[in-house]
Amino acid sequence: MISSTGLSQVSMLSGQDTARRPIITAVPFLMISPDSRGSAMGETGVATDADVNSIHWNNAKLAFIDKKYGFGLSYVPWLGKIVDDMSISYLTGFYKIDKVQTVGVSMKYFDLGEIQLTDNQGMSMGVENPKELSTAFTYSRKLTNNLSLGGTARYIWSNLSGSISNYSDAKAGTSFSVDLGLYYNKEINISGRTSELSFGSHISNIGGKITYGSSKNLDFIPTNMRFGSSLKTFIDQFNSITIAIDFNKLMVPSPPQYELDNNGNFIINPNTNQPKILKGKDPNRSVLSGIFSSFSDAPDGFTEELKEITISSGLEYWYRDVFALRGGYFFENVDKGGRKFLTLGAGLKYNNLGLDFSYLSTIENDHPLAETMRFSISFIFDKEENFEDLSNQ
Repeated sequence: MISSTGLSQVSMLSGQDTARRPIITAVPFLMISPDSRGSAMGETGVATDADVNSIHWNNAKLAFIDKKYGFGLSYVPWLGKIVDDMSISYLTGFYKIDKVQTVGVSMKYFDLGEIQLTDNQGMSMGVENPKELSTAFTYSRKLTNNLSLGGTARYIWSNLSGSISNYSDAKAGTSFSVDLGLYYNKEINISGRTSELSFGSHISNIGGKITYGSSKNLDFIPTNMRFGSSLKTFIDQFNSITIAIDFNKLMVPSPPQYELDNNGNFIINPNTNQPKILKGKDPNRSVLSGIFSSFSDAPDGFTEELKEITISSGLEYWYRDVFALRGGYFFENVDKGGRKFLTLGAGLKYNNLGLDFSYLSTIENDHPLAETMRFSISFIFDKEENFEDLSNQ
């Protein structure tokens, strides 16, 4: 559903296909899973228990984290089957103010590698290194012992042109966005075993459009709704198993189906000087209109809207809260991008240190995402004072 390379921000008119209409937005790096745990579980995380990387998956989970403060760093060699110098780095941290309040910060940096630029005559214009960056601040608060809310403010910077702006109107794009999250966790009993049932929802990247030049050419950022559930069961005092499922839906306009002539070219409306729309709605809408109409604007109606939902499922096993094994599966309809892959991973905790690794195996041979690996490290600490008592102040 999102451009996987990020090498260019493609117009919704590009690659017109009467059957396949993937949703394409600017700054797709915002949606790339940054850490090893969530990605190893088939890219689930909206309702799993809280960890240092919760800001990306569901900011409301931070209020349930049971440590005082910590930080984590993740590194992803991106599209290694195609290039060898593209990567994503993710830095995040949190601080628990008291029993009900937690704050967090995060930064995601996307290095798109070196690109050789040429002009219309094929003459070299030098080598550029496009980069994208987002920084975010999060506040998460418990409303009850089982329910929490979270909010995130984010700054987005995307420089795809480098110094080429000296030769054209291209420039770095910027935007601001917010995330809103909800998390519910309750202890239940299943067949005599203690379990934790959780539900979560998270809407990310609610923000203004972005442009790389003319103010007339504005692109949506990937506003996304994620919702799902997880069940963690403690088999005994040493072993636990978590199963999780997430659903994702981009809340931006679905690309319409345009009228084509016999040669496959767009038929232009003389009144608007824009391609005529055969089915669907005009994608040139405001952000709010795009969000609210994203559930009803697909050219083929409700059946196509369902195709725009991706499904993630994951499994996690912990032994003594020291060693973890993970696996998962991710599915996206072929008409909306067609990503399908299996994921595997492992984790290790020792005192304050956590190490995690994940591996992605695509169903399709020679897929650009094949053999994607993620590496994560975290440091989580408790202070001497018992922050549980602070809620009574």
